[in-house]
Amino acid sequence: MSELIEMAFEDGRENMVKAIDHLKSELMKVRTGKASTSILKDIMLEYYGNPTPLSQVANLSTPDSKTISIQPWEKSMLGVIEQAIFASNLGLTPMNDGEFVRISIPPLTEERRREMVKYAKHLGEETKISLRNERHKMLDVIKSEVKDGYPEDQGKRRESEVQDIVNKFGEDVNKLIEAKEKDIMTV
Repeated sequence: MSELIEMAFEDGRENMVKAIDHLKSELMKVRTGKASTSILKDIMLEYYGNPTPLSQVANLSTPDSKTISIQPWEKSMLGVIEQAIFASNLGLTPMNDGEFVRISIPPLTEERRREMVKYAKHLGEETKISLRNERHKMLDVIKSEVKDGYPEDQGKRRESEVQDIVNKFGEDVNKLIEAKEKDIMTV
């Protein structure tokens, strides 16, 4: 059994898992018309001179399905949080009442929902491209090893295993996209 092929399989699987995890995190950011604190996950703000995630300077909650509530641990952070949300270009309008920053999530129009579904499918296609790139890397290693004396029939078997792995991850991508599409289109 070729060590190079085993390493290629291990690296390829690991990279495919990372691609799926990245897709999941990107899909969490896609708005569905329901309030979710995950929309704010990547917002960074200045906290004592250091870039800090919003979740580390405030409590984030969803009191109802249309509202996100942000309660900073220090009242001096209210304005900074508000500015960071505006700067994030998420299309959200924060309202500062002196205690909390509240964000009302507007209902999505049918056209906007279709755009969100299209974007989710685009993310899925990008993930499938990265899966295919990993497949090519793995197949290149197998072909190289066959040229260097690895048994050809075992090489063909390993190529088939690679395709099975890619197919399984591709199905995972499809399931994630279908679930997100259903979530977005549910009013």
